[in-house]
Amino acid sequence: MNGETSLNLRNGFCIFENVLSQGPTPIVSDGENKYVVFETELEAQKEIADYAMTRLRQFIDGERDFDDAIVVDEYVVPVTVHPDGTITDEDGRCFGPYAE
Repeated sequence: MNGETSLNLRNGFCIFENVLSQGPTPIVSDGENKYVVFETELEAQKEIADYAMTRLRQFIDGERDFDDAIVVDEYVVPVTVHPDGTITDEDGRCFGPYAE
């Protein structure tokens, strides 16, 4: 593990989407362009639901097409956060610490 001990790692959950040219990719970042890692799966799921409700509201308000509003492409993935801020998913893919 490159000298890292399990004490330096923490587990969490990120919201991913299958990006056409990159495959599964975390998509939620904070104001500093770092990936957001949720402490629980439920928190991440609620974030997806909140965004889905926003898209539906935009449809009702005439700001978005119906098909775009009802499709949910985001999903929750368990991740490990390393001391330098990078995250790895369950398949060993490494991201960050900054969103691309």
